[in-house]
Amino acid sequence: MWVTTGVVAADYAFRMTTQDFATYLASLPRVLAGAAAIFRDAEGRVLLVEPNYREGWALPGGTIESDDGETPRQGARRETAEEIGLDVELGRLLAVDWVQWPGRQPLVAYVYDGGVLGEDDLMRIRLQEEELLSWRLVPRDGLAGYLPGPLGRRVLAALDALADGTGTVELENGHRVG
Repeated sequence: MWVTTGVVAADYAFRMTTQDFATYLASLPRVLAGAAAIFRDAEGRVLLVEPNYREGWALPGGTIESDDGETPRQGARRETAEEIGLDVELGRLLAVDWVQWPGRQPLVAYVYDGGVLGEDDLMRIRLQEEELLSWRLVPRDGLAGYLPGPLGRRVLAALDALADGTGTVELENGHRVG
């Protein structure tokens, strides 16, 4: 049995050929990554969008194009600009959620503060017709009816982090950990 130290392992990794490294990377687990933003109005209602490709509602956001070098923050901004036509600088990271479900690869979901939208901003919303049917503003106490399961818990945890000014919330399937 061969036991390596960190130095020996680092030396081995350094000596790997490009093909060895590519094979190694291809053998690693795959995880989906998504990013979204929580936008609110002056009354604190949350902006939700209704996708046309699946049941239910969601926050504006989507898949991070990590193969193209996109970061979670960049992905959230790009996706919200594409989906609702508003390109705004996002605030702090509110929540990171590790989501697992049977028969699918895991998802890591990032949620950013999109800020408060004024009346002018709301009037400028233009939906991406290829993916979305509608949008609406939903009060906190009504979110569970639109966002069941981990997504609903994720949004509520992110709103709590926003309200109490704490750091980013770590979640697993929408439940706080740590």
